[in-house]
Amino acid sequence: MKFRAPREVLLAPLQAVVGVVERRQTMPILGNFLLIAKDNSLSVTATDLEVELLAVADVEIMEPGDITVPGRKFLDICRALPEGANVTVAQKGDRVIVTSGRGRYTLSTLPAAEFPTVDNIGAQQTIALAQRQLKRLLEKTQFAMANQDVRYYLNGLLLEVGSKRLRSVATDGHRLAMCDVDLEHGGNSSQQVIIPRKGVMELQRMLADSDSEIRMSIGSNHIRVEIDGLRFTSKLIDGRFPEYERVIPKAKDEGIKTERAPLRHALQRTAILSNEKYRGIRLELKDNTMTIQAHNPEQEEAEEQLEVEYVGTGVEIGFNVNYLLDALGALDDESVEMQVTDANSSCIIRDPGETKCTYVVMPMRL
Repeated sequence: MKFRAPREVLLAPLQAVVGVVERRQTMPILGNFLLIAKDNSLSVTATDLEVELLAVADVEIMEPGDITVPGRKFLDICRALPEGANVTVAQKGDRVIVTSGRGRYTLSTLPAAEFPTVDNIGAQQTIALAQRQLKRLLEKTQFAMANQDVRYYLNGLLLEVGSKRLRSVATDGHRLAMCDVDLEHGGNSSQQVIIPRKGVMELQRMLADSDSEIRMSIGSNHIRVEIDGLRFTSKLIDGRFPEYERVIPKAKDEGIKTERAPLRHALQRTAILSNEKYRGIRLELKDNTMTIQAHNPEQEEAEEQLEVEYVGTGVEIGFNVNYLLDALGALDDESVEMQVTDANSSCIIRDPGETKCTYVVMPMRL
């Protein structure tokens, strides 16, 4: 194998896939990139056995072939070269030699045949949508995923495909985030899949705020997304996601309406004196006033009052302040709409008049 390319052309696919390469590997080959040079293009693949990324670049091929090289070392060498440098990569026996200008770097290799790849995911359906649509779904919901929960199916994001809609849902058991986008050409059947946390993070990193179309293929064990010369493949979590619609309270006509920024700032200030472990704050609602209170084991207290639009009986209810702040941070509008029934009911948070994205925060006892 031998190919040549400008540094910037070679750097782009290496940087696109390096995110899945763990620094400490149980299998040495998982620390390597798979390089396949043929038909004047170079494909670079990285995997951790859960997520696989493949990127393609146009290069000058002198000898086609395939090999694996230490991923981060190869990237660091290319990154450290001067801008505009030409890079030649050639295989010599069980070594790869990288040359640029007067520099020469010899890297160890492992056979390409030993590299684990996912070629065919057995797609059951494929849908097309704009990059910005998928990016929006992930951004609006991923923060509510659980992290290292024993209920492994919560350590990921639910994607639900419908005939005209794609929905994402994440929950850690204490809060829930749900968002929909409309599809011109939806799925040919209703399907639910759970993407693991790392897959969600890598996919979100790849997506741009663009109208360019991407293809999403869903199989029984894998999901694959193809974006402008990049191919993302992830295993799916084998588990049953909770019946999330049951925990979303029914919407009512009356609720709380207020400006989002003042509410966020008041919560942030009050949170300073909340219990560092439980992060609990109390909301008291009555007579178009919201009182936010916090206290901690050092007997320190904080209280803020906000004017809000509220029609209903007086309510006192406790929440984890971080969950409220995360939900408020995911909204788009300058105003916010909240619905609280009583001290034991969950709080719904939405943009006013918006039904595409819904956030639910469970109450806590203080």
